[in-house]
Amino acid sequence: MLIIPEVMDIVQSGNRVKSIAIIGNPNVGKSSIFNHLTGLNQKIGNYPGVTVDKMVGTVRQGSDSYQLIDLPGTYSLYPKSEDEEIAHRVLNGLGEERPDFVLVILDACNLERSLLLGTQVMDLGIPMAFLVNMKDLAERNGVDIKVFELYKQLGVPLILTDARKSEGIESIKELIFSNRFEVAPPLIDVGLFLPAALTASIKDKYCLKTAYQAFQMLVFSAKSASLSGADRLWLCSEAEKHGVDLEKLQVAETVKRYQRIAELLRTSVVKRSERKSGFTLAFDRVMLHPIFGYLVFLAIMLLVFQAIFAWAELPMDWIDVAFASLGATVYEALPAGVFTDLLAEGVIPGIGGVVIFIPQIALLFGFLAFLEDTGYLSRVVFLMDRIMKPFGLHGKSVVPLISGMACAIPGIMAARNISSNKERLITILVTPWMSCSARLPVYIILIGLTVSSDPVWGINMQAIALLFMYLLGIAATFLGALALKFVLKKGQKSYLICDLPIYRMPRWKAVFLTMFGKSKVFVLEAGKVIFSISIILWVLASYGPNSRMDPLRLEKEAAFAESAPEEMDEVESFFASKELENSYIGIMGKAIEPAIRPLGYDWKIGIALITSFAAREVFVATIATIYSIGGDIEDELTIREKLSLETRPDTGEKVFDRATGFSLMVFYAFAMQCMSTLAVVYRETKSWKWPLLQTVIMTVVAYLAALFTYQLFS
Repeated sequence: MLIIPEVMDIVQSGNRVKSIAIIGNPNVGKSSIFNHLTGLNQKIGNYPGVTVDKMVGTVRQGSDSYQLIDLPGTYSLYPKSEDEEIAHRVLNGLGEERPDFVLVILDACNLERSLLLGTQVMDLGIPMAFLVNMKDLAERNGVDIKVFELYKQLGVPLILTDARKSEGIESIKELIFSNRFEVAPPLIDVGLFLPAALTASIKDKYCLKTAYQAFQMLVFSAKSASLSGADRLWLCSEAEKHGVDLEKLQVAETVKRYQRIAELLRTSVVKRSERKSGFTLAFDRVMLHPIFGYLVFLAIMLLVFQAIFAWAELPMDWIDVAFASLGATVYEALPAGVFTDLLAEGVIPGIGGVVIFIPQIALLFGFLAFLEDTGYLSRVVFLMDRIMKPFGLHGKSVVPLISGMACAIPGIMAARNISSNKERLITILVTPWMSCSARLPVYIILIGLTVSSDPVWGINMQAIALLFMYLLGIAATFLGALALKFVLKKGQKSYLICDLPIYRMPRWKAVFLTMFGKSKVFVLEAGKVIFSISIILWVLASYGPNSRMDPLRLEKEAAFAESAPEEMDEVESFFASKELENSYIGIMGKAIEPAIRPLGYDWKIGIALITSFAAREVFVATIATIYSIGGDIEDELTIREKLSLETRPDTGEKVFDRATGFSLMVFYAFAMQCMSTLAVVYRETKSWKWPLLQTVIMTVVAYLAALFTYQLFS
């Protein structure tokens, strides 16, 4: 149902595409309406100066188009976190371009709470309209909305919608493309709280149109990062001069606003029943139970975790094979030379190193979108907040941390939903300590070399060793978070405010759009850094000083000339090892050997440490090459057997004894050996400060822990 006034037809000026901000409480269907209107005509950026994502889309009809801005969910224009402050900044034009129009999404089941934000937007004087969403749930819960009466009370266009069933979407488009937005009459008289002289001076100084804009400017004068120091000082001095207490001012305005909202709803909304869904209540007795709730959560996460592993494995193998085949095709199709080597060994593997993560990222965020749309994810956050809080984490941190056991990249990206800057940053910094799937090949090889497969009292000790490595990662994560809790500045005080919506079937289109959007962000943002570093590593591993490489090439040519055809593979493997040793990265391995020798490592293992910065699992392939193993490097048994025969030239002892093997496992458990993670941390924090500090601290911790382990077992 659509109610719009017949007056006021706003005409666009010039050729500028006008913007429409969409705002509403969390879980009110705001993003669903945005997705319905824009489809895949979306892009993600960032608001200047903050790490919060800016979702922008385009809604088109014929030759006409509008830009839609999906603002972060907030309960009011009194922000408590960085993402909530965005709404305050955008709608007040503080460091952002103010939108031409606003669509405010209201919850039909909870109009009183939704209208706190909605009426604040009304008082800002921006042309707007209300979308009352989830009308089907309101009807089911006994809430009758007298639409025309509510329209008369609010004085702006009003549309009843059900975004899950796409009801009302065409009415929204009709409103947009007929330019029927209205400027609402103010609900609150600011003169009840502010002296007229103070309001006038603020409006004059900042060229504001409404008294409520002046009110907002004053209330957040001490908090808004968008204002200069001089502006904040002037506003605070004006408040002091007129005897205005800013904290009491905000409380008084909120109380008065709720009173006015109650008055207008008294005549426009009839509630036949206050009873919550019986199904939801029955389910919550289990889902929020202090014991069974955690067991259910662990079971669901285990299923999700296993599904990500199982379902992502096949497409990841396809991607791996496809890029390997592409590299081989390039080698065969193009003439031999540096450019061909760069394409086949640098560019193509670099792109493949980005694309291969897409299945895991898409599946993880697809599952998270599924759980969120059903209403379960809000219960998880509520359930876990009590456990996470003592460690400096947030209830919402549980999703990134568990995701990090599959891959740290989507785990870190999942931390965006944490409202507290401090808790979000702590989550991002400690998530790489969760043992991800990339560590598994390293653990399997080293455990096979150092731990007996014979059972002890019927227990497989190799399985126990693998379990211990995962528990070690979890312990490091929580201890690291606890340390950061006291190191990082406090920032804003953290509260957990979350809705517990009724359980519903998910919207598959919304799940698909989430998977597509998150994958797109990774490829376009983090992929640039990953690709660049891949090229750098290829150059370092492929070239070395001429004084070293030229004699080696002559020796290689002579060896090929003297070798039988069946010996060619062995000769190639031998010289691949020698070329790597004399490359720039090999020289770096030699250079760091004095530093890593106390850990039980030689220069060859040092090269593996450097090359595995690209990805931890590269350790296995590098060790295979540097020790001239040959054969199929994915054959773990062959690698294990050959490595077990390696000895130190000076002592004749095994290279991979128990002390060295355990030391390496501990090092990889703690070290930041993944450039993809580094790139994503940079992308999420918008600064190289945190990923560099994170890398240094994790490397120091890894070094000290590996040193202690080696000395303990040697």
